[in-house]
Amino acid sequence: MEDSFSPYFYFLDRELYCEKTPIKKIAKKFGTPVYIYSKKAILDKIKEYKKAFKDYPTLICYAAKANSNLSILKIFQEEGLGLDIVSGGELYRGLKAGFSPEKIVYAGVGKTDRELMDAINAGILSFNVESLMELDVLDQLSEKAGKKANISIRVNPDVNPKTHPYISTGLKKSKFGIDMEDALKAYEIASKKKNLNIVGIHCHIGSQIMDVSPYKEAVEKVVQLVFKLKKEGIELKHIDIGGGLGIKYRPEDRPPHPEELAKVVIPYVKETGLQLLIEPGRSLVGESGALVSQVLFLKDKGDKHFIIIDSGMNDLLRPAVYQAYHHILPVEKKNEKVTADIVGPICETGDFFALDREIDNLKRGDYLAVMSAGAYGFSMSSNYNTRPRAAEVLVDGENFYLIRERESYDYILQPEINEKIQGEVK
Repeated sequence: MEDSFSPYFYFLDRELYCEKTPIKKIAKKFGTPVYIYSKKAILDKIKEYKKAFKDYPTLICYAAKANSNLSILKIFQEEGLGLDIVSGGELYRGLKAGFSPEKIVYAGVGKTDRELMDAINAGILSFNVESLMELDVLDQLSEKAGKKANISIRVNPDVNPKTHPYISTGLKKSKFGIDMEDALKAYEIASKKKNLNIVGIHCHIGSQIMDVSPYKEAVEKVVQLVFKLKKEGIELKHIDIGGGLGIKYRPEDRPPHPEELAKVVIPYVKETGLQLLIEPGRSLVGESGALVSQVLFLKDKGDKHFIIIDSGMNDLLRPAVYQAYHHILPVEKKNEKVTADIVGPICETGDFFALDREIDNLKRGDYLAVMSAGAYGFSMSSNYNTRPRAAEVLVDGENFYLIRERESYDYILQPEINEKIQGEVK
């Protein structure tokens, strides 16, 4: 092993491997763009979380939005985790993957009536309610279904998680949750609803958090509210602190370990005696994945050198939306280095993976790997420019499995109505 980005992606004889499998072998078999995931990386992260929280009653609910491929979800289900969902589609996926509804929590500011009703009928562990109007609608739909819905209220602790503003969700100005000063009233309203069963309290302050200190401030505020609720006769069963731990995107990054989070959070939650729920997503799958792409063209414009690849912002949106850094490695090492913009084929100036990045002097037909793409990679991808979404492959030692076929043009067009619609539009 010459050097590595992680224990799961490393160079051997100048060739990039995932676990014990050459990445080039996968790329040649399934084509590019292709998402490649290390199963061992995911299992090891699960073990880290389980070990960190083993001394306190904790339900780890994987955040499906990070990567919702059924084969990935199945890994978490088989390891006994719960599921954090934010849509009816994720509920459907979770149930298909075998998750017990009693281990599913459901957040999101804009749940439709159908989504709410499906989750009521499924009997999920908790709706993380984000507004007073949602309380009313959930109560009405539960009555219609002849069932009681379990609810937690998502409180907004107004804590700065020191991350990108687009993924800071616990600030007062964000659309998420109910402000802390209004939360007591919200719980009092909920307690009077005949078809709602109060089970917990929820908060989530943001994503890609590299310093655990904001969790301390958030959990302190939440625990204070729990004791206020108890004085008012409102008893809870759990405290859900959300997810958000960061991962390694740059070689020098040192993201917090789950044990650091546990040391900050558990002492406060322990005072209440309530079960703890956590919702990690990115930190469980982010470093497990790489997006592998092939070089199409090389282009020079003055002193600018461009490496044009067959992946685009439709495959991995983070660099374009967040100006996010992803480390990029050649699949086969070269002797020379160049400084280049690594860009995709889409007709947008924002379609780039790296700007002025030093990288091996790649040639047409070479492969490269965009690292730390296991979270918010495929799950945020699209068919923009009528581009088929990438294939997905799971690596397990020397074995690898196609877990999602590359889309075809026919697949993309199949739902569209292409016959002339007859009759007057009313």
